[in-house]
Amino acid sequence: MKKGIMFSVLAFIFLSTAGVLWALDNDVKEISACKYCGMNREMFAHSRILIEYDDGTTVGTCSIHCAAVDLALNLDKTPKLIQVGDYGSKSLINTETAVWVIGGKKPGVMTRNAKWAFASKADAEKFRQENDGRIAGFDEALEASYKDLADDTKMIRERRKMMKMKKMEKKP
Repeated sequence: MKKGIMFSVLAFIFLSTAGVLWALDNDVKEISACKYCGMNREMFAHSRILIEYDDGTTVGTCSIHCAAVDLALNLDKTPKLIQVGDYGSKSLINTETAVWVIGGKKPGVMTRNAKWAFASKADAEKFRQENDGRIAGFDEALEASYKDLADDTKMIRERRKMMKMKKMEKKP
């Protein structure tokens, strides 16, 4: 009897882990690069976002910054589900139930004002204690993304301009 229970528990853990890995591999393999900036979504699995609209279309981005761009450009579409990579496990979680940390010492993805999502409040609080920032919900994180958009766009353009200049200097 104990062996049967132990086997069931181990099978459950294995299948749960396999499911998380399949989901990670599946969404980043189907949409490997961010539609807006071209960044590798697997490399940024801890901040990536997957938006499913009610018309059946799906958009994958590297961050909440690029997701905010997509949501603004698609005002006539209704998001059915928005998922974000959990900062620690990198597995997709619902943006609405995620606990967000805004700001802090750790640089964000595509933004100076970081926005990180966590599956649990305890993980978010631990991160906040180590890196500063403030606890928030998804609506507040999205609003902060819209407010940061102008400064972030300017920062990104300046970085890309510098990168182009460095490439030009290296060419013979």
